[in-house]
Amino acid sequence: MPAEVRPAGNRTLAEKLDPEWWARIFDGLYLVTDGDIALNESLTRYEVDVITEVLGIERDDAILDLCCGNGRHSIELARRGYRNVVGLDYSGELLRVARKRAEEEGLRVRFKQGDARNLPFPSGTFDAVIMMGNSFGYFADPLDDLRVLREVHRVLRPYGKFLIDVADGEYLRRSFERLSVERLHDGLLVIRERELDEHGRRLVTRELVIDGGQQVIADRVYAVRLYDRSSLRTLLMRAGFTGVLLASRLRYEPADRDPGMMKSRLLFVSYAEKPETKEPLNGRNGNLVVVLLGDPRIPNPVKPGGLFDDDDELAVCELKHALLGIKGYRFVFLDDHSKFVEFLSANRTSIHMVLNLCDDGFGNDPSMEAHVPALLEMLGLRYTGAGPRCLTLCYDKSAVKLIASSMGIPVPWHALIPEGSEEVPSSVRYPALVKPNFADNSWGITERSLVRNREELRAAVRELRTSWGYRGPILVEEYVDGMDLTVSIVGNPPDDVVLPILTEDYSGLPDGLPRILTYAAKWLPDSPYGRVRSVPAEVPEQLRAQLVRWSRSLFVRLGCRDYARFDWRLGRDGVPRLLEANPNPGWVWDGHLRRACQYHGWSYRRMLLEILAAAERRYASSQQGHGASRVTARVR
Repeated sequence: MPAEVRPAGNRTLAEKLDPEWWARIFDGLYLVTDGDIALNESLTRYEVDVITEVLGIERDDAILDLCCGNGRHSIELARRGYRNVVGLDYSGELLRVARKRAEEEGLRVRFKQGDARNLPFPSGTFDAVIMMGNSFGYFADPLDDLRVLREVHRVLRPYGKFLIDVADGEYLRRSFERLSVERLHDGLLVIRERELDEHGRRLVTRELVIDGGQQVIADRVYAVRLYDRSSLRTLLMRAGFTGVLLASRLRYEPADRDPGMMKSRLLFVSYAEKPETKEPLNGRNGNLVVVLLGDPRIPNPVKPGGLFDDDDELAVCELKHALLGIKGYRFVFLDDHSKFVEFLSANRTSIHMVLNLCDDGFGNDPSMEAHVPALLEMLGLRYTGAGPRCLTLCYDKSAVKLIASSMGIPVPWHALIPEGSEEVPSSVRYPALVKPNFADNSWGITERSLVRNREELRAAVRELRTSWGYRGPILVEEYVDGMDLTVSIVGNPPDDVVLPILTEDYSGLPDGLPRILTYAAKWLPDSPYGRVRSVPAEVPEQLRAQLVRWSRSLFVRLGCRDYARFDWRLGRDGVPRLLEANPNPGWVWDGHLRRACQYHGWSYRRMLLEILAAAERRYASSQQGHGASRVTARVR
């Protein structure tokens, strides 16, 4: 190393640091020293794959690529058809590179120069903001990091998404590389020396760039504040974000380059929590839709631990993000069940439609799911989904099987153990499945629910009565050892859409566990059953047509409306048998209905809009309700 670049005395790197290093370092030389990342097309494509998957963004969404640098993510998004992408960076030199690349490819991307602490956009401009490439934590004052997050929060619409990519601070504190030497093309040598500051909060790096003639062409020092999972989550929440989730961990480990702070990174997604609307409910800016949900304030006996958890919060955040991106409506979310009657009664003349997503039941009691539409009908309100008769009927699994059987639709052999009893039938066909007759979401179903003899049957019944506290009738049905098949319908026949048929992929399940959808499969992602995945079913066209015909017939006969799901199991004889009918199936962003919509090419937002539109068409055609009209909204 040339003498003039050796450290002087005991002076620390932090003492050599210019507080505004970030204003000068991102230039043409940066694209050389960090070209393995900034100019890495394959890495960019992979990261944009992650971005689009995590955010679920749509082609017309307004997206801000904050601290975009040379625009690698903005440009790749535009290549994929995203039509409203804006890139912002402080470096005029990098922005010139970005604009030139976009112009050469004929891509529509707007690039602006600005400071992330004072964004030049009106409040509520964007549906999503991304901040990739470890571009956070540059400022000397930690309060400036909070200012950046608050600005991001401001420019996002209510429940807009923020995706931020930061170095894994916990990992770097433990294992950062103190000295690295990297030889680039044309004889350039890059030497990096690193150390933590005196508080261990910032990683300071001195970067020397030496040409082939041993001349130092750059000697610069920069620093990044280190955040771990907990500290960044806390900071995001201080800035007004909610539903903060560690979405992924990214790693970059090239064989011949120094990955630096990009080696191990954390990818967080969060939502800009803010009032959905400040307008009076009787305002004219779009049709008013009231969204009914489960009540997170009170116990819920179906959920693990009996309470709403972080996954439930995330589901509601995803729902709000999707719905608030639909134009032509104003959405109000109501989850306080103690206020249902008062709120709906007081605003009944202003409400265009109720989006009834209260599948937890009134008071979070699943046996009272039908009470919610009954209340809506008494108030004369239009609403989505099934009515009280259908919900009451389909809550009784054995009754649905009897109706299906009377229609000539095959069902498994089954018998009922009366309420409160533990006496098992003598004529059971083994192997058999044991489950509550009155229950949803696989509640009460475990790997021990598949029984092979009378002794196991008695044990399964006892477990339901004692461990689960279930007192109702117990359904014992013949186990059908074949493919799970799920048929989802959105709309109302004949104006309906049958989504791709799904099956369950049990290949990740350890040997010895029965191939059934247990409670753990739906609620406990860290359990072995959490590895079960719903995938498109490859079935012969004749079988598909038969399933569609039977499902449509059941949809009408049971009184389903707007959307429903039917679960089947294929026997070894090639005949599918009905297991359950699910009116108002789960609406969550990662549920069966959503997955079927994905395979059909519908976004989550599109799924919700289609349900709403189906209800509007239904009321318009029947001339019921007040002011029924065709759907006029469009997905943004």
